[in-house]
Amino acid sequence: MTETFHEFVVHRTPALSRTAYLLTGDHQLAEDLLQSALARTYRHWRRIRDGDPEAYVRRVMYHQQVSWWRRRRLTERLEAQPTERPGDDHSEATALRLSLVNALRGLTPRQRAVIVLRFYEDLTEAQAAAVLGCSVGTVKRHGHDAIRRLRATALDLVDPTVERSQQ
Repeated sequence: MTETFHEFVVHRTPALSRTAYLLTGDHQLAEDLLQSALARTYRHWRRIRDGDPEAYVRRVMYHQQVSWWRRRRLTERLEAQPTERPGDDHSEATALRLSLVNALRGLTPRQRAVIVLRFYEDLTEAQAAAVLGCSVGTVKRHGHDAIRRLRATALDLVDPTVERSQQ
């Protein structure tokens, strides 16, 4: 049992880590979220290993993150971590990434979860609703509100060549 779980963790941790970071907006909190989700997954590994264990871990992460948001309303300051080599000029990409992070930080927990599920995980509204344990209408409402808030607060992320009526 532990060998198959170990293989799963080794192969899927990078993708799961990215999702955890998008949900938390903080590297340390993302690590905590993923570790906690993997610990919960390990307890049920015999039951879920033949199904889709990655979907199970992601669902645990989404639910746990929403639960953490409810229990303690943390307002952690997200600091940019340099990933570029010294000497390279990535100022535009860094500015864009920081704008996106700041815009995502301004969303409610549910709005952020819907944005991650719909646009990063590329899930349908029905799939996102199943993961979050809510109705499709709730996913649509949170998605609509999140997009509206992002457009209002992150003007530097909106492509000026796109007509306003298309947005």
